[in-house]
Amino acid sequence: MSAGADGSGGPAVAARSGEGSPGEDGFVPSALGTREHWDAVYERELRTFQEYGDTGEIWFGEESMNRLIRWMQKRKIPLDASVLDIGTGNGVFLVELAKFGFSNITGIDYSPSAIQLSGSITEKEGLSNIKLKVEDFLNLSTQLSGFHICIDKGTFDAISLNPDNAVEKRKQYVKSLSRVLKVKGFFLITSCNWTKEELLNEFSEGWSAVAGFWLPAALTSWAQAIFPLQPPE
Repeated sequence: MSAGADGSGGPAVAARSGEGSPGEDGFVPSALGTREHWDAVYERELRTFQEYGDTGEIWFGEESMNRLIRWMQKRKIPLDASVLDIGTGNGVFLVELAKFGFSNITGIDYSPSAIQLSGSITEKEGLSNIKLKVEDFLNLSTQLSGFHICIDKGTFDAISLNPDNAVEKRKQYVKSLSRVLKVKGFFLITSCNWTKEELLNEFSEGWSAVAGFWLPAALTSWAQAIFPLQPPE
């Protein structure tokens, strides 16, 4: 599951355009927050890839991926560090990480079609060391834990638009994150619905040592933030 776009629409428009009735958290519920929507999206993208070889959308554009990778390189994140891509979608970001030399990367998505699509794309690229799993981040299996880096490019946005108690689902997201991320690991998130201050408030409760927000200088329609996180005891 992925959500977001390059400023031309997507969840940000649906969330705060004023259309519909906002919930208690200020977001307008949307189909963009439902599993049915993303299953349909990736079923279409899978067919398109099988017929034409088109890998589909790069959420937030290539520059967002490059910024995250540059940050990881600048921080000297070891190439064998365990990396989890939350809501990997078509897996294109996993491919980029692998091309830069990262060797212990996992992508999860609750849509089986997304995982099938990302598997087909990584196979086409000749990348056999990428692990892919069908996983609902709000209802994780016990095997998923111990990651040095967790990355989210739009998944938290989509959860925020779920018509069925999005506030509780966001709280569960934070709990799941605390379970899969190693102590003193890093959480890298890209959002088109949240400001950096809102993200800080959303993720800081119950955690310590949260810092390091930054906004891309040329982009004001979405935020990227990096959290060095100390999970609660």
